[in-house]
Amino acid sequence: MRYVVLAILASLVVQPAGAAVTPEIDPRASLAVVQQWIYNYRTKPDYAHVPAAVRVLFHSQTFKEPENAGIYLGFIAGAIGSNPAKAEQLVNGFFPVPPEDEWVIVRAIAYSGLPDWRNLMRKVAPRLPARRVMIEGYLNGTQPTLLEIPLEEPKPGVLDKLRGAFTRNPFAKEERKIDTRLSFAGNQDLLDTLWGYYFATGSHVPIQRIMQLLPWSKSRDTVDKLSIGSMARYTLASYAVRDGELRDYLRGELARQSEPIKAPLAEVVEAADTAQLGAVRKDAIAAVEELKTKGSDARRNLDFWGQLGVGAVALGCVSAAALGQVAVGIPCVIGGSASQGLLSFWEKQQ
Repeated sequence: MRYVVLAILASLVVQPAGAAVTPEIDPRASLAVVQQWIYNYRTKPDYAHVPAAVRVLFHSQTFKEPENAGIYLGFIAGAIGSNPAKAEQLVNGFFPVPPEDEWVIVRAIAYSGLPDWRNLMRKVAPRLPARRVMIEGYLNGTQPTLLEIPLEEPKPGVLDKLRGAFTRNPFAKEERKIDTRLSFAGNQDLLDTLWGYYFATGSHVPIQRIMQLLPWSKSRDTVDKLSIGSMARYTLASYAVRDGELRDYLRGELARQSEPIKAPLAEVVEAADTAQLGAVRKDAIAAVEELKTKGSDARRNLDFWGQLGVGAVALGCVSAAALGQVAVGIPCVIGGSASQGLLSFWEKQQ
């Protein structure tokens, strides 16, 4: 299978700059090939074929819905960051970029983790004039990089609000502050992005971030936290079943992690060691049902039930994905990429 993948990608690499993807290649088939190639990339990095793979992703309109494209965004970011000496050459190899997909290049550079990513962004900026506002947001620090995104949006207390009201100088120059509205608690596609970065690099940095989400799998506070925590636990177990290196790493982390992480991580390791995901699935379903029945531990009020009503479809999507039933086609109105994107991607690699 690997030789078939390389042959197809090689046929794309030799095309002159600006050429379209070979028309005789079925876009659906080529996307499946690239998905398999991405999943196996970290075991045998193939840097030379990354531009060809990315062109297939563009041609297949993979980024039409950004919320469902986190895996591919993360992979591109990881590929850029994995080889700093050739990062500019790699990015140049992505062009020409469809106008509707230019945001992918901007965000991938910002998420790459390159020490000098801002300089690379400035070099690419003239080729992406329509994304000037987005580029400026990353360069001036108001838009966070992947590792700067907080787990959840900070909520100022009463004293913080009063302090801000009475100490703010109306004549002072407005400081540029990072946009904290973006958080893992409110964006399921960020979980996908972390996995994509791992596929490109094999780095444990995104795995560490995913582990930080595990306590939410035991949370009964909000719909978002339960959804993302459950998906973090299930995807860690699912990938670790077939990734021995990842399984060993997670097992070694048991002694180093804090208690809130250690308990769900132990369940992940046990499920991966025994190749039995049933317990993880069963617990995810039970958590969803408990949340529906009892409500939030912190807020059993009308506000929470209003949130649950709005997020019910998203919960259904997560529970279906945890059951391995992504094919039921449940729409996800809140986030949803962690199941529609990540789990469907994973199932295609079976």
